[in-house]
Amino acid sequence: MSMILFACVVRVRDGLPLSASTDFHLNQDFLECRKRLKALSLILAQYPDRGTATGRGFSIHFHSSGDITCMGICTSSCPTVMAFCFLEELQWKFSASYDSTSISLATRPYAFLEFDNIIQKVKYHFNYTSCSQMKNRLEKIQEELKFHPPVLLKLEDTELTNGMINGHTEVHMGSVQPLLYLVPCTATVKWKYRG
Repeated sequence: MSMILFACVVRVRDGLPLSASTDFHLNQDFLECRKRLKALSLILAQYPDRGTATGRGFSIHFHSSGDITCMGICTSSCPTVMAFCFLEELQWKFSASYDSTSISLATRPYAFLEFDNIIQKVKYHFNYTSCSQMKNRLEKIQEELKFHPPVLLKLEDTELTNGMINGHTEVHMGSVQPLLYLVPCTATVKWKYRG
């Protein structure tokens, strides 16, 4: 059974998704976890370079380095050291494939979607290779985690209200009427200003 279910690469400064695995899971808890991952990606700049958010049977792990953060959703049975080893491998491969200029100039989501092929290969490798074959890498990450543990979050901590990420609060228009409205006319539509 797969322990690493989803992975994505986002830009740290604004959470823009650069690439993601194209996996489909219909489990409601997983879908909720994906929403939390998206919310977390928008505020990564305020956290240290490694972190874990846990919740209903799934964990979100993230590893930031330079301009990018690699994020993954794993089952709660996935060892933390394995998740961070996976994310470090993704980060290394992404950095080797794309330079910081192209990352900073990306303007649309999933600008590097072709990287999904590499995400899938690395994910398959980590899901179906025995730990004994990755022993050296896992030991290295385990040592790093011992001296520099990831920040621990709860998935509930990643909940954001719409608009709060950039300092805006939600405004309810309620009974306020618009200043412009359409008035029926013969063959044309005229705008009228109501002031």
